[in-house]
Amino acid sequence: MKRAKMNAALMGGTPDDVEQAFYEALHNADLEKLMACWAEEDEIVCVHPGGGRMIGAGAIRSTFESMFNNGSVQAYPERVYKIESLASSVHHLVERVEVITPQGAKQAYVIATNVYHKTAQGWRMVAHHTSPGTANDTADTGTKPTVLH
Repeated sequence: MKRAKMNAALMGGTPDDVEQAFYEALHNADLEKLMACWAEEDEIVCVHPGGGRMIGAGAIRSTFESMFNNGSVQAYPERVYKIESLASSVHHLVERVEVITPQGAKQAYVIATNVYHKTAQGWRMVAHHTSPGTANDTADTGTKPTVLH
């Protein structure tokens, strides 16, 4: 029942709304809100830095549940680059992650790609793929085209 409420809350939103809800769920270690961001499809996929591919809601839920057992994840999306169409949106970004170490708070960087599809329930995440990054990844390489063809 909780998932249905969360899905209804997201319905009619945009990919940006789903992305914001996803990162808020990470910040609050809110597994139900996080899973409400995902499409209800068997083919959804998630890859964490240095990890294997998790396919399906059960595998994705399990890995985030394990992560949340250690506390929330303070990941902040930065430098978002979007490729959008009528029924899909791909967001490529840098996640700045705050990590607590014995020496105090440190920052780590992760390169992420979030893919959203417009479903019968509204916009939902279908893929979240991350890989290790560095502070240098906060600078973009190349240029964005200024003219549409």
